[in-house]
Amino acid sequence: MPDPGSRYCPGSFDSYGRGVRWTALLVLSVLLVLTLEVAGLPAAQLLGPMVAAIMIAAAGGALQVAHWPYLVAQGVVGCMIARSLTPSILSTVGQDWPLFLALIGAVIGASGSLGWLLARWRVLPGTTAIWGSAPGAATAMTLLAEAHGADVRLVAFMQYLRVVLVVILASVIARLWVTPSGEVAGGVAAGPGAGVAWFPPIHWGPFAATLALAGFGPVAAWALRIPAGPLLVPLLLGAVLHNAGVMTIELPPWLLAASYALVGWSIGLRFTRPILVHALRALPRLVASILVLIALCGGLAVILVLTAGVDPLTAYLATSPGGADSVAIIAGSSDVNLPFVMAMQTARFLVVLLVGPGVARFFARRTGVASEDGG
Repeated sequence: MPDPGSRYCPGSFDSYGRGVRWTALLVLSVLLVLTLEVAGLPAAQLLGPMVAAIMIAAAGGALQVAHWPYLVAQGVVGCMIARSLTPSILSTVGQDWPLFLALIGAVIGASGSLGWLLARWRVLPGTTAIWGSAPGAATAMTLLAEAHGADVRLVAFMQYLRVVLVVILASVIARLWVTPSGEVAGGVAAGPGAGVAWFPPIHWGPFAATLALAGFGPVAAWALRIPAGPLLVPLLLGAVLHNAGVMTIELPPWLLAASYALVGWSIGLRFTRPILVHALRALPRLVASILVLIALCGGLAVILVLTAGVDPLTAYLATSPGGADSVAIIAGSSDVNLPFVMAMQTARFLVVLLVGPGVARFFARRTGVASEDGG
């Protein structure tokens, strides 16, 4: 059924059968993913389905992703992040922890202040502005924001708008940085889907264990009332078990793509025309705040170059406020200190994961607006 108040009107997309609407959503999602991958956007497998879902929702096509598949998809994303938390990254952080702590604190402070201003000026409501400004993996920040009561649609809009802007700027800067081999850095031509073996041979034992861990997250969250548990339980438990050698996280590309699509659809299909109009009206101010954050992080990169002797491109990518996955793809095909970049990005993500709810409540109290999660 259409939502109350409804987006339905005679002749709208909602007048077509559900099968037609789901088929249109699937086809449009695939086309957008392919387009975005050709453009070199690392988040294409999530952005494509999310944009397709927003278009379908705006056209009046009332669809909804089932609750439990969406929660399990969050668990798969948690397993994917857990697999990336390697001991080498943690070792790099441990060696230079004062430097990492100072830079991470500066980025979180800058993003929190910008979010506070957006909330204060009523560009975005309550803690939605804080979560939308939070640096870290965009998918994880969006899911955490939803668990803590923020408007997931506006948080996703701001997070992925920042991903797009950061990727474009970082790719341009990396492209201007020529590698010793003479090849252009940045990896834009080879998008994230290039050369991917979508259906590789599966090791069924580790694969079954990974699915069990992804499915355990929603159950644990429901039983123990853990906020964002479907994401956090597989992430934290998976990182411990994977690095201890107890289990191997097996995530074939088709499973990740399906999980990204479910998350993107679930978020995009919640957009109504009024919320989309509000987001578009706020677009100039949101873009301005994102560019300010990128500039502030660029200033931190300059400080890193001058005080720690880090090369400029490594410093820029390490302090970039984009998602760690996006930066990893750009850094991986550039002449940079990749372990340092990923250690900084991963450490910042983990800190935001731990302090994010408290930071959101702190800034929300200072805007005179109650946080949506009751904090």
